[in-house]
Amino acid sequence: MRVKDENKQEAIFRATIKLVNEIGLVASSVAKIAREARVSPATIYIYYQNKEDLLVSTYLRIKREMGQAMLQNLNTDQPLRDIFRQAWFAMFDFFKSHQDYFRFVDQFSNSPFISKLETKEVEDAFGPLMALVQKGIEQKIIKNVNLNLLAVFLFYPIYTLSNARLCPNWKLDEANIDQAFSMAWDAIKL
Repeated sequence: MRVKDENKQEAIFRATIKLVNEIGLVASSVAKIAREARVSPATIYIYYQNKEDLLVSTYLRIKREMGQAMLQNLNTDQPLRDIFRQAWFAMFDFFKSHQDYFRFVDQFSNSPFISKLETKEVEDAFGPLMALVQKGIEQKIIKNVNLNLLAVFLFYPIYTLSNARLCPNWKLDEANIDQAFSMAWDAIKL
């Protein structure tokens, strides 16, 4: 059995994102990704069962990194609104710093591959934030509606506003982000 090499795995991750962003999910074959990563196709199969597993794993890694970025330096002693505002700004900073990740997630989320995900795996990346939403419901700060509905109003505006294709004339500056957050908060608060 061959030993896994973190450097090779990182090269495969980076190559997958780069190729998907350049030529799309369908055209990004294991052979092309291997060539871009400067590894043999057989090396990819040490880490992933097939192309689908590679793409799903790449998406999940990005989602975990996004969740970590939102939670990093989060001060949970603040009022709930301030906690979510801080998470919003962290997410916009993450997208600004990782445009390649954003483009990959955008393509993957709008493809049939999204149905291959275990919902729990994605939820785990944002579990602490959703626990805060639940806490807000219990404290009667946030509306007591389905968590998926709350997530749509609280988190999906970030994805939409970060997408230059969908919002080409919207600037990612503090005033606009703050205004958008206020609108999202107003939608979920009691």
